[in-house]
Amino acid sequence: MISTTCHCGAVTIEVARAPETLTNCNCSICRRYGTLWAYYQRSEVQVRAAPGATASYVWGDRMLRFVRCATCGCVTHWEPIAADGGERMGVNARNFDPAQLGAARIRRLDGAVTEQYLD
Repeated sequence: MISTTCHCGAVTIEVARAPETLTNCNCSICRRYGTLWAYYQRSEVQVRAAPGATASYVWGDRMLRFVRCATCGCVTHWEPIAADGGERMGVNARNFDPAQLGAARIRRLDGAVTEQYLD
């Protein structure tokens, strides 16, 4: 189990294991957020935050909700909105201490155009 917080500590995330790969996406939102995504099944992730400690942003096809700390603004994760949106969610690995991530391979995703990995 590895855990992290947002900058101010109001949001805590625990995941079952270090990721094997990380995704650096160049879509319009991910490049602006500067995120590095680790993907997990929802059942592998615990997000702890007091009521009102997070804010979310939804755009475009309204399939994902990007969640950030309402105090310090750190993007912590994304989750599918629709009940049939799948069980996968993304955790912003930039919040983890790099030593916790081990030798995870960083993959580049062309989320802006092709939705294909570039490596």
